[in-house]
Amino acid sequence: MTTREEDARDCSLHAPEVRRVLDRLHAQAARQKLSFLKIAWAWGLDALLRRKPSLEVETRRFKDFLIPLSPDTGAFAYLVARSIGARRIVEFGTSFGVSTLYFAAAVRDNGGGLVIGSEIQEEKVATARANLEEAGLEGYAEIRAGDARQTLRDPGGAVDLVLLDGLKELYLPMIEILTPHLRQGAVVLADNIRTFRRTLAPYVAHMRDPRNGFHSVTLPLGAGTEYSVRL
Repeated sequence: MTTREEDARDCSLHAPEVRRVLDRLHAQAARQKLSFLKIAWAWGLDALLRRKPSLEVETRRFKDFLIPLSPDTGAFAYLVARSIGARRIVEFGTSFGVSTLYFAAAVRDNGGGLVIGSEIQEEKVATARANLEEAGLEGYAEIRAGDARQTLRDPGGAVDLVLLDGLKELYLPMIEILTPHLRQGAVVLADNIRTFRRTLAPYVAHMRDPRNGFHSVTLPLGAGTEYSVRL
């Protein structure tokens, strides 16, 4: 067996079919950065007019955007999943399936299990499923279409790892829904903590209140990643 084949066996991120899909999606996300200015402009106008857009409006704004984890954050998520031997992972905010690919690779390398993703946009659900199939990881992930506050109420067993990367206003409601399903020692990763500092302040306060059963710290990774452990 060659070194490349051994690497692919030990870490699915090195498998050519997985690497090809991830590289394509990260490159696509990089090309969208200028287009993302339209959303930033809309947010600025919302702030100027002191209006709060509905969740439906925010969802529509992101319809065509990947908004994925950065490559470094994705690799970190994979390593966390491997280090805790995660077999059941829940993901709020699948989008085009970039983070799902990292987690599905980890689950396969951990010996099997399931990534349960959630996405409210039907077009994104179809694309995420196609990306998983292209990478050969479709057997390790299930993308549930619809409002995550409903689709993730029953993750089907004890959860080892959670990623929160959907609409920021829903981080706190989602962790309240999922906490009863988290095993002791489960990890919760929440992306964009620094970018949405004000919006996510209630979530961070909740995760750092020992009465809620977590210990939590913000990591200087990507746009800020809150790393929390269920005690």
